[in-house]
Amino acid sequence: MTESRAIQRSARQSPYKMRLVIDQVRGKRVNEAFALLKFSPKHAAKQIEKVLKSAIANAEQAARGTNTALDVDDLVITKAIINEGPKLKRFMPAAMGRATPIKKRTSHVEIVVADSGTTASKSRKGR
Repeated sequence: MTESRAIQRSARQSPYKMRLVIDQVRGKRVNEAFALLKFSPKHAAKQIEKVLKSAIANAEQAARGTNTALDVDDLVITKAIINEGPKLKRFMPAAMGRATPIKKRTSHVEIVVADSGTTASKSRKGR
C-alpha cells in the first residue's frame, strides 16, 4: 500500500496555533488521532480532523482503484506538516490619523497516512 495524502490550503488559523495541535497527533494511529482531535478544545483540531478524514478517504479510494484490501484501523499518520500560507493584510485605525497594519495569518495543512506495515518496513531499512 502506498501513502495517501490530503492538503488544505489557506486555512484561516495561524500556523503557530495549528502546530500546537498537529504535534500531538503526528506518528499516531488514525483512531488515536481522531480521539485526541475530537476532545481537543482548540479550533485548529476541527480543521485538522477534516484533513485527516480526507486523507483516509483518499487511501480507501486508492485501495479500491488498485483492488487491494485496506484496514483503516491500521493506518498511521506518517507525515503531518503545517506551513505558512498567504497573509491577509488589513489596517486598523490608530491615533492621530494613522493606520497600523494587521496580518491575518493563514496555514497550509498536509497530512500523509500509510499502512502501519509499510512504515515499519521503511524504518528497518534506515538502520
